[in-house]
Amino acid sequence: MVSLQSRIDSQSEGLVDNEEETITTDPACLFKNDSLDSCGSSSSSCRRRAASIEWPPRKQPRTIETVEVGCLNVISGKYESLDYDIPDSDLLLDEERNSGPKYETKKNISRWVVFSLIGILTAGIGIILDVTIDQLSEIKYGTLKHYVDRCVEDNCLYIPYLMWVAFNVGFVLISSILVTYVEPVASGSGIPQVKCYLNGVKIPRVVRIKTLLVKVVGVIGSVVGGLAVGKEGPMIHSGAVVAAGISQGKSTSFGKDFNILNFFREDHEKRDFVSGGAAAGVAAAFGAPVGGVLFSLEEGTSFWNQSLTWRVFLSAMITTFTLHGILSMYYGYQGKLWYSGLLSFGKFPEVQYYWYELIIYMIMGLVGGLSGSLFNHVNYQLTIFRMRYINNKLWMKVIEAALVAAVTATVGFAMIFYINDCRPLGQDPTKFPIQVFCGDGQYNALGALWFQTPETSVRALFQDPPGSHKVISLSLFFILYYLLSIWTYGLSLSAGLFIPSLLTGAAWGRLTGMGLMWLFPDQAWVDVRKYALVGAAAQLGGVVRMTISLTVILIEATGNISFGLPLMLTLICAKWMGDFFNEGIYDIHIMLSGVPLLPWEPPPLSHDVYASEIMSHPVVVLRSVERVARIVQILSAETHNGFPVVDPGYEYQGDKVACGKLRGLILRHQLIVLLQNKIFNEVTDLWDSRNHEVALKLFRDEYPRYKHIQDISLSSKEMKCTIDLRPFMNSSPYTVIHSMTLPRVFRMFRAMGLRHLPVIDDSNQVVGMVTRKDLVRYRVNHHKGNIREELKISEKF
Repeated sequence: MVSLQSRIDSQSEGLVDNEEETITTDPACLFKNDSLDSCGSSSSSCRRRAASIEWPPRKQPRTIETVEVGCLNVISGKYESLDYDIPDSDLLLDEERNSGPKYETKKNISRWVVFSLIGILTAGIGIILDVTIDQLSEIKYGTLKHYVDRCVEDNCLYIPYLMWVAFNVGFVLISSILVTYVEPVASGSGIPQVKCYLNGVKIPRVVRIKTLLVKVVGVIGSVVGGLAVGKEGPMIHSGAVVAAGISQGKSTSFGKDFNILNFFREDHEKRDFVSGGAAAGVAAAFGAPVGGVLFSLEEGTSFWNQSLTWRVFLSAMITTFTLHGILSMYYGYQGKLWYSGLLSFGKFPEVQYYWYELIIYMIMGLVGGLSGSLFNHVNYQLTIFRMRYINNKLWMKVIEAALVAAVTATVGFAMIFYINDCRPLGQDPTKFPIQVFCGDGQYNALGALWFQTPETSVRALFQDPPGSHKVISLSLFFILYYLLSIWTYGLSLSAGLFIPSLLTGAAWGRLTGMGLMWLFPDQAWVDVRKYALVGAAAQLGGVVRMTISLTVILIEATGNISFGLPLMLTLICAKWMGDFFNEGIYDIHIMLSGVPLLPWEPPPLSHDVYASEIMSHPVVVLRSVERVARIVQILSAETHNGFPVVDPGYEYQGDKVACGKLRGLILRHQLIVLLQNKIFNEVTDLWDSRNHEVALKLFRDEYPRYKHIQDISLSSKEMKCTIDLRPFMNSSPYTVIHSMTLPRVFRMFRAMGLRHLPVIDDSNQVVGMVTRKDLVRYRVNHHKGNIREELKISEKF
């Protein structure tokens, strides 16, 4: 084995005797060869390009102190990025040389095993949710049915009403209190948080075990509490937490390290497992393994390859198989995995449609886009109101959730009591048909929609035969449930958005089918059930703006492959119409949170913006052999997480630009681990071939919660020591020249999953650093197609 000693220069060359000794130079030294000269005299376009590059770069103020509530043009400076790049260091080279092919084989086998476990455990969570919600809902609605039937004759209907309110408020209070006081990051569906994590943003506590427990218990309380919510979004978040947890071989929450799977304790490895967990969550929620894979690809993952596709698909398929196998036994169909009740929305008959119906489906898609954009706008305004007047007091968040639960029960009871929509019992779609004021042998159709979980109500609207609902009752149900869905999304509790959107869409879609049946009474192609499905797809697509994955999810959830083309056209039209007015609901809430989310593509019309204009400068640099005291000083004074390593003798001084030649890049957590373990040149013989103390395992053992610099105690003698950074730094980081255009910088940064991108001049000297926040600042101004530089960074946001 070639020792590390042979790959580094003499340490004495980089030592600086006087810690305060620095060499500064004028910024002009950065361009020894004028960029105009290098263009050539015959290239006028190149001369214009070089002349447009401003040098030295202006130091523009990018941070602001005050932030207006609800502002979408501010990025929070408190969010940090994950590092999906694999550092090319000497330690990595040594690990590969020492391990050999068997080590890689072990890692690959371990990946397949972990993805399989992710599928099994996510299915287990899905089963717990399904069975628990089913049992508690049966107790709740069975009790209410008993008292409704009794009190209709005894004239005491206020008793079942108060019981309904008590049931709703009680379950919702459990969910809201847990989320508000125990783990706030478990609020909502969790899809925006998972999307940000896969995009490369570090969301605090998003994949911790406590988050999972609060999420599972909270969503049970929310669904059984009768709110306009679903369990599907939280299932995706739960799958992501499971994947992040078991792939690391340790629990930081419980302080337990099982000393296995150490080689997966890196951001890029964890990201791949979270992708599989998200796909498994979709498979557990809808029974849609292919849709889960496409969801993970479309909505979040910043990196994808063929091998990852196979592993994610394995995880999603195992989830579906496990879920169906156990639920078939629960429903009394042991071993019958073809049982149609396992489909989330029931088995659709073979749907027939004609080419001219595609026009109707596209129009419904446009209507869904309008309805979805209105949903998003009203919810955005409501969220701003919450941020101003409710979110600053925790108890008010809990009170609001309880109020929504009580109002939901009141609306349901009032509709059942005042609207006489009676249907024969033979068409009963629910376990708990209530008669109320209907005659013998009849049930109240609205009671069938309210006396069951929202997911079961969606199935009812999809499967009920024609004539099961009146126009007036279904119209009123759509309007009121639509408003309740807007009010509910954003409450401080665990809840998903998929099912309420599908339910409201199925309602107006079924109304569309009923209108077509009135216009064309003798046409066999008019089927209210398929229009309910198209309306559900249009509504959900207009709210969340998903296309490919949602098409496949609905196909798999209904077992209806022949209806793929109408669903695809509907969702595309819904997305186009919705995007004309605003962003999807998840993106709106991400922007309200100030998360620096990178879009798929760079801003258009931005080739006249250069790296020298978007980079952060001046840059704090470290020398290849640096004093411990200076490292501690920099880590204490600066918030940066990456530091270019340059030749000794040059560094920034004030606003002047250094001329140190780039030799590598080292991260804050690496420096923390080196200081924590006192890997100093004067006290450790690092390069003794018998000493294996310094290896990648040293850094992986501390992952992901590294100490703060304030928690490290060093003596005055140790502060005078030095650290040779060359074996630990990324010796070949990705870099860009100062004259590279914004689109090229953006594509490199996003495709490589970078956290830091040093900017160099023509002489390989560091002149700036591009980070995620520098790129996110450039956002397209809606409807105008121009770049808007108004996005600022705030540490108080």
